[in-house]
Amino acid sequence: MILLDGKQTSAQIKEEIASAVSEMQNNNIKVPHLAAVLVGTNGASMTYVGAKVKACELVGFESTLIELPEETSEDELLTQIKALNDDLNIDGFIVQLPLPKHIDDQKVLMAIHPDKDVDGFHPMNVGRLTLDLPTFISATPYGIMELLERYEIPTSGKHVVVIGRSHIVGRPMSILMSQKRPAGNATVTVAHSRTANLAALTKTADIVVAALGIPEFLTADMIKEDAAVIDVGITRVSDDSKKRGYRIAGDVHFESVSKKASYITPVPGGVGPMTIAMLLKNTLLARQRAEAD
Repeated sequence: MILLDGKQTSAQIKEEIASAVSEMQNNNIKVPHLAAVLVGTNGASMTYVGAKVKACELVGFESTLIELPEETSEDELLTQIKALNDDLNIDGFIVQLPLPKHIDDQKVLMAIHPDKDVDGFHPMNVGRLTLDLPTFISATPYGIMELLERYEIPTSGKHVVVIGRSHIVGRPMSILMSQKRPAGNATVTVAHSRTANLAALTKTADIVVAALGIPEFLTADMIKEDAAVIDVGITRVSDDSKKRGYRIAGDVHFESVSKKASYITPVPGGVGPMTIAMLLKNTLLARQRAEAD
């Protein structure tokens, strides 16, 4: 079994990005500038945004964090987004999800200009992905594809089962893996909560991508010998034996599945670090496109 080390791989990608930024500085070219909008004080969101800001500093990006109170209205947030769209100094920006319940996530994501949508959530970018055109790929699927490619996991002609059909992970993963690309050319099945005989399906898969948000759902008896397993899930599970009162679990029962799989991502330390690295890569791409225009 080979562990797909997201920490190590993301560190390599960050080094590559830092090198590109250094070259930009040497040539007096503006370095990428990523902004993040955080509404409210959701603990997990604050942690994620903080990690993104630190990552920007590490690779030499400029970064801006805009913190808005929980009671910010939808119109106020949309006004802030328009200001970021119009700000020529900002190359890309994200609005951290989830948003407070009184704000329509979809309306907010639609308001972000596609050229600055480094999260890859805007319908225009999703459409371009579907048509296999140059675009911003949603950071988590992008990170998974990068892991598959860099670890040279065979995908051409293989059967991939993606468990989960979210717009953020499941659907884009199914599209990417079926496309003509280094980590692609696979036959893809999308499974979800209504799929009958799911275990019978996953047992036929050469690669399983678990992205359904149920801790330790995928067990060893659900995969075939030597399958590659990508665990996208990350959930806090109560655990009194831990000092903090919980442990972090993925969608895969790592202890049992790791003994049977050929490749597997750990949680934490697998897909998670890759997501931030690919957000940086998208921001670098945004700056390079702006420079070329």
